[in-house]
Amino acid sequence: MAKKREINIEIDKLTNSIVNAVTGEVFETEFERVTKNEIRKSDWLFNWHAELKDKTNEVYKMTTVENKNIIQGLISLKNRENFIFVNLVENAKFNRGKEKIYIGVGGNLFAFACYISKERDFEGFVGFDAKSTLIEHYRNTLGAEKALGQRMFITNKSADILMKQYFKNK
Repeated sequence: MAKKREINIEIDKLTNSIVNAVTGEVFETEFERVTKNEIRKSDWLFNWHAELKDKTNEVYKMTTVENKNIIQGLISLKNRENFIFVNLVENAKFNRGKEKIYIGVGGNLFAFACYISKERDFEGFVGFDAKSTLIEHYRNTLGAEKALGQRMFITNKSADILMKQYFKNK
């Protein structure tokens, strides 16, 4: 049986796209499937190459429209019966901690999961297993609700709020 992975990403602030932490400049983001060659293992806490090997996972990179060569964050999604499940999500190392370059990356990644859910007629429903110490944080920042144990869901109402925040043009 696969080891249970808990989501442990900081949702620092809900922003419009992502925002430079120093200048306040807003950068529009894009998402597309990532390839193994685009991910250097040393840049990430999780083993994204292993995530890519499981063909039931869809792994996406988030970049800015201005610079598609620098990955701001990664997210691994899986179709479930009536929702999208977030397997893993991670900010690039330069977007973590007090010295981060961009604010809003974590929220943007979850908004994208909601967008995919909507596109697949799951009404925006997204599930994930939260690290127990972050359950309240995800309630407050994402509007997620606790299901059973550490499982949390973003409902269609909260998904709509996230998508309006990050994807105004979609």
